[in-house]
Amino acid sequence: MATLFQVGVGSGGMVVLDLLAREPSIQKVILVEPDVYKPHNVHRHYFPHSDVGASKVELARRWLQERRPELVVETLAVDLMAPEAQPSLEAAVEHADVGVCAVDNEPAKYHFDAMMRRRRKPWTLGEVLSGGIGGWVHRFVPDGPCYGCVASYLQRSIETDRSPPPDYSDPSNVVHEVTVPASKASIAAIASLHALWTLDVLQGIDGGWTSQLLTLHKVPQLFEEAYRPYRFRIPRNSECLICSVPTTGPQIAAEDLDVAL
Repeated sequence: MATLFQVGVGSGGMVVLDLLAREPSIQKVILVEPDVYKPHNVHRHYFPHSDVGASKVELARRWLQERRPELVVETLAVDLMAPEAQPSLEAAVEHADVGVCAVDNEPAKYHFDAMMRRRRKPWTLGEVLSGGIGGWVHRFVPDGPCYGCVASYLQRSIETDRSPPPDYSDPSNVVHEVTVPASKASIAAIASLHALWTLDVLQGIDGGWTSQLLTLHKVPQLFEEAYRPYRFRIPRNSECLICSVPTTGPQIAAEDLDVAL
């Protein structure tokens, strides 16, 4: 029986979580999410408008236990990168069988990757492209490529969000949108693929692919076809600036990642 460790229960994270938590083989879920439910979340989420202002992680707990009362759900309403939260997070990773990353900011992805690699735990990542034109799913395993290896291989460009952080104490305030919002259908399509890849990891199935891009719309000069998969076998980079440094030694600073990659 497996324990799932997931960070992020937003519109995509909840789809992944819902699909995975319905599997009888998963008996325990540990969730990390500091955010509160806001009005702009409603049209892309599972929860009703009456839940605005509530903690997302507690709403996720309620959702799961209404469907599987026997499921053990632990919640951590903390920022993944908060220094004071690291002991609790490391303990959660230690007891997990697989990790799911459902966040959309780059420093958090690198931090999650480092946590999982230190404990030699497999994990998966799903990413919906701006506007819902497609999305990525990635699989990470011990001794395989890290997120830095994958990002540099795919020549990913990283845009740092300079907007002010959300005010969690005021659920009615306006939240700055840094990307073109994706439709719920696009989010669900990539999240479903993310869930399938995660189940493969839990079952020990190695499809041979590190990353998959699935196009959802035809975009001139970018995607020539809709609904076309592109799969990548990405080797570990011996010169990677992230995973080539000792885990016990100095680590590259998050603010240096843009330059490094």
